[in-house]
Parts: sequence; C-alpha cells; structure tokens
Amino acid sequence: MTQQTSMRAFARSISFFNNQKSEIKKVKLSTEILCGLTVSLALVPEAIAFAFVAGVAPLVGLYAAFIVGIITAVFGGRPGMISGATGALAVVMVSLVASHGVDYLFASVVLMGIMQLIAGFFRLGKFIRMVPHPVMLGFVTGLVVFFNIAVPRVGDLASMAGSLPEFHIPEIPLTFEAFKIILPYSLILAMIGLIESLLTLNLVGEITGKKGGASQECLAQGAANTITGFFGGMGGCAMIGQSMININSGGRTRISGISAALFLLLFILYGSSIIEMIPLAALVGVMFMVVIGTFAWNSLRLLFIVPRADALVILLVTFVTVMEDLAIAVIVGVIVSALVYAWNAASRIHATARPSDTEIGALVYEIEGPLFFGSATSFMELFAPETDPEIVILDFMKSRVVDQSALQAIEAVAKKYKSAGKRIMLRHLSSDCHRLLNKSGQLTVMQNDDPDYELAVDYDVQIGRFSSSH
Repeated sequence: MTQQTSMRAFARSISFFNNQKSEIKKVKLSTEILCGLTVSLALVPEAIAFAFVAGVAPLVGLYAAFIVGIITAVFGGRPGMISGATGALAVVMVSLVASHGVDYLFASVVLMGIMQLIAGFFRLGKFIRMVPHPVMLGFVTGLVVFFNIAVPRVGDLASMAGSLPEFHIPEIPLTFEAFKIILPYSLILAMIGLIESLLTLNLVGEITGKKGGASQECLAQGAANTITGFFGGMGGCAMIGQSMININSGGRTRISGISAALFLLLFILYGSSIIEMIPLAALVGVMFMVVIGTFAWNSLRLLFIVPRADALVILLVTFVTVMEDLAIAVIVGVIVSALVYAWNAASRIHATARPSDTEIGALVYEIEGPLFFGSATSFMELFAPETDPEIVILDFMKSRVVDQSALQAIEAVAKKYKSAGKRIMLRHLSSDCHRLLNKSGQLTVMQNDDPDYELAVDYDVQIGRFSSSH
C-alpha cells in the first residue's frame, strides 16, 4: 500500500512538473506573440510616414516593413531585432523618386541588397567593432523622435488596405546611364542600412548578452532588400525604436519578429479598417516611452567623468544624428575618434639612451611607443647624430613600425647618422616590420629577427646586412 501511494505521488509530481514546463513554454510563446503584436502596431504609422517622406505610396512602405521584417526575423544575426522601413533610408530616397520615379527606387533597393550581400559574404560586418563606445552613446542619444500629433488617427494619414505584394521587375532601361543613376543611391542606402543595423545589433546584444552575428545580419539585410525591391517595397534596415520595444517587452526570440511581420500583413489584408481607427496619441505614447528607455541617460553623467575628447565625440555624434543622419554621424564620430587616438599615440613615443651591453662604446636607444605618421616627426627629434658615439643601436623591442611614414622616418634618421660618418643598427624589428621594410625598398632586410627575441639581431644600415650578438 505504501509502495502504491509512493508511485502515485511520484506520478503526480511528474505530471505537475510536465504541466509547469508546458505552462512556462506557453507563457513564453504568448509573450513573444504579444510582443510581436505590439511592435506591429508601432510599425504601421512609421512605415506610412516614411513612405510619405520618400514620396511613394503608403503600401510601398508597408510592404517593405513586412518583407524586410520577416526575412531578417528568420535569418538575421540577432533574435529579437526588428527591421522595416526607416527614416534614415527614406530621406535618401526622396530625391531619386522625385527625379526618376518609383521604379528607379526599386532598382536601387535591389542593388542595395546585392551590395549588402557582398558585405556579408566578405564578412565586412566585423568592422563595426571599430566604432568607439562614445559614438555608440551619441548614436543612441541622438535618436529622439519628435511627432506631430495634430492628426488624430492612423487612417487619416493614408489607407492601409491592400493585397499581397506582387513580383515586379523594375521598369528602367538596362543601360549604363541608368546604372550610373542608381549606383550612388544604392551605395549610400547600403551603407546607412548596414551601419544602423549593425549598431542596433550591438545594442540588442548588450541587453541580451549575445555576441557575434554581424555577417549573418549583413546577409539577411541584403537578401531582404533584394527581394523587397522585386516586390514593390522601399527597402529597410534594423529599427532601434521597435527593437527596444520588443526587447524591453520580453521578446527575445525570432518568434516575436516573425509575429510582428505576420500581424502587419494581416493588418494590410484584413484589418486595415480597424487599425486606421487607432488614435495616433496612443502610438505616440508608446514611442515616447521607447525614446525615454533608449536615451543613454548615463551619458549625461559620463560627460563629466570621461576624457574631454570622448565627451566631445558623444556630443558631436548626437548633434549630427539629429541634424543630418546616422551614417554621417557615425562616420564623423569614427574620424574624430581616430584623430584623437592618433594625437594621443603620437605623444607616447620616446627613447631611453643607455650604453650597449654587447657593442663596446655603442649607444642604445630603446624606442617606446608606436611609430606611425603621427609620431614620425617626434621620432626624428629624439636623436643627436652630431654628439652621439660612432655606433648607435635603435632597439624597437617596445615599439612597432606601423606605416610608410614610419619607414621614411627611419630612413631619414639613418641618413643623418650616415652623413655624420657614424654607424646605425636596427634591432628587434618584428617580422611584419621586416616585410614593410622589404616592400619599401628603402632598407634591404636580409633575414628575420628571432620571433621570441631570444637572439638580438641587428640590421646594420651602413653596411646593409645583419650582425648577431647574444
């Protein structure tokens, strides 16, 4: 009897845990679907508004939101990300549509997608790692969306009623002249689309704890835009606002993105009259909460803590994002960050002089810091050929020769010592530095240094060969 009771209790426990597991799965699925529904409601007015900005029919924006949204949701590099028609792309499209018509837009979107596919194939998405964190903060802070809420309902903007998108080959002449028209637009659209998508990918990754997926996202965006161009859509990319709505609401899988796209299609086919009745004020409230949640509030505090150069980059990218667009803002931010880094790195190069342990009467300059275009002038000012002894050794163990300007600086120093009738030797150059010296043709390198630097190998500039000493 006791054994039967134990078996029943065990069976009840198994049933309880199975029910709990099923409930957990059910709640998670319902959360993902509800997140998708919420996102789809937020996609509607933006898709219509951006279609107006681009000068095309509202359905062109809605078709893009559906096609780009569902393809990237299934194949994109980060589950939970939302893609669709965006304002960053619409402002580029408007002049093309105004001057050449909507078919040229569709053709440029197809070419844009092909470019993004190429970027994904060659794994160019990894270069998003070169975007500094202050640029990321400026990017997020600059996305503050202002709404005109004088129009009370979605339906007052435009009708959403439509059918399934139909395959359509853009009707443009297959000539080199037509290609020259769409090429610059396609290139700009591809760059903006990838920059915005990959930055959003990184931001979503920081929240969800996921890494990688940049190349996969490039491929998904490329495929989505290529297909969209053939089905009457205006193209698109990742949407930071809708992605934040989805992630913050609990949508962390591909189900939410797929649901959002499918709900959007249902709105177009069957629910247009209902969706057109939604007050814009309700959607404006949702988007304002997204803005509040997306704004990098900690950047305000960081402005007084981080180096002044980083604070400048944050403010600059924020300003350019608001005044121009995301692509220009990111490019400006990266350039300024690179110049600041170059300036700081240039000030780090210095040399410590000491007597040589291996060459009697020789003076060793231990070079520290990177040698590149920014530090080349400072490097040449480190030496005194007139007062130095007959033999001078430049030890690069703690330095690195980076570019052609560095090679020219070494050559200039070597010429000064040679003109003074003195002997200069180069020590501890890495193998990649040797390759640069060989390619330059300025200094003929005959063999590589020991990779572990257990053997000091000196290159004698004057006699044009290496000499070795332990």
